[in-house]
Amino acid sequence: MEADARYWAGMAKARDIPGLRGDMTYAEAAAATVAVRTQELFEHRAGVLDMAQIERVHAMRVATRRLRAVLEVYAPCFPKAQLRSVLADVKELADALGARRDPDVELLALERFAAAAGPEERAGVERLSARTRVEQREANARLAAALGQVDAGDLRGRLEGLAGMDGAA
Repeated sequence: MEADARYWAGMAKARDIPGLRGDMTYAEAAAATVAVRTQELFEHRAGVLDMAQIERVHAMRVATRRLRAVLEVYAPCFPKAQLRSVLADVKELADALGARRDPDVELLALERFAAAAGPEERAGVERLSARTRVEQREANARLAAALGQVDAGDLRGRLEGLAGMDGAA
């Protein structure tokens, strides 16, 4: 259990930006940072719809938050229309991940509570858990649709395009 916790904690850890130096231009730093944060986001995608692997959702959600933050920090380096579109798609994905994460966390808490509860309380906890599992499945369907939009809209390609830009706005 402890080894699992260390694995998942490392999974959401931000990677260093290779080659990031103080003498780089703002646009060069933007390109390098967005490239790494984009790669992190898509690395966490594998298995994210597996409801038994809830930490994958957490890791991908954290990656969207990091990516969104760097896109906002480096906004002056990118064409406004492209950036606005990419940010909207990253936000939509983050929202879908958040909607899925909430019932995951609630189910964990209910499971822990049920383990400590008496027999009289367990039936009520199980009814609440059953409703939360329905919410989890619905949120997973929303997440699947959001991932479909990510693919259809080529979010990864658009992000990589931003990262490859020379900073001209």
